[in-house]
Amino acid sequence: MTNDAGRARPFLAEIEHLVIAGWTGRDAAAVEAHIAELERLGVKRPKTAPIFYRVAASLLTAAPLIEVAGPASSGEVEPVMLSLADGLWVGVGSDHTDRAAEAVGVTLSKQMCAKPISAALWRYDEVAPHWDALVLRSWATIGGARRLYQEGAVAALRPPAELMARYAAPKSVLAPGTAMFCGTLPVHGGIEPAERFEIELEDPVLRRRLSHAYAIRPLPVEG
Repeated sequence: MTNDAGRARPFLAEIEHLVIAGWTGRDAAAVEAHIAELERLGVKRPKTAPIFYRVAASLLTAAPLIEVAGPASSGEVEPVMLSLADGLWVGVGSDHTDRAAEAVGVTLSKQMCAKPISAALWRYDEVAPHWDALVLRSWATIGGARRLYQEGAVAALRPPAELMARYAAPKSVLAPGTAMFCGTLPVHGGIEPAERFEIELEDPVLRRRLSHAYAIRPLPVEG
């Protein structure tokens, strides 16, 4: 079936490999400054920038609710590349991450939370010619108040073709059955947990949007 945003299809079963690309900003100086900032908070410097974290494909979900361990996790909006049997597709996702675990190990923190994604997708070849015009947004509902959490053009991130080439070298294309989160934008204000998170990828050229929203249910930490 289809909708105004794109094509909805049961793609989750096709994904066998899930990759989270980190430190994907095009401005190398800004990336280095942020790495240094996080180092002061106890988060270890990545081995490379960009870096590619492999996590369980079963974490990918289009469900309207995720459950997390404790109150210290938060989402971040990202474009998502998906290599399916019929070609490359684009979705919008949230690299929901446990921030307390991040200081222990980024790989560990990436593995601890579900990775929400939109049910609708766009064909990559429909947006590739005007990729830098796409806009990412997220909204966080915190204490019952909804606020804009992130907003900006994907032009701030390395192009997906470059990220796929770096990860999949020497083939330079994602193997079928692979999904890759392609990086995120700075937060307006501080990083905060929320009870609800909304994500959007806007295509102002073709006048359409991909979107997804999910609630977060913290589970008790008993030890």
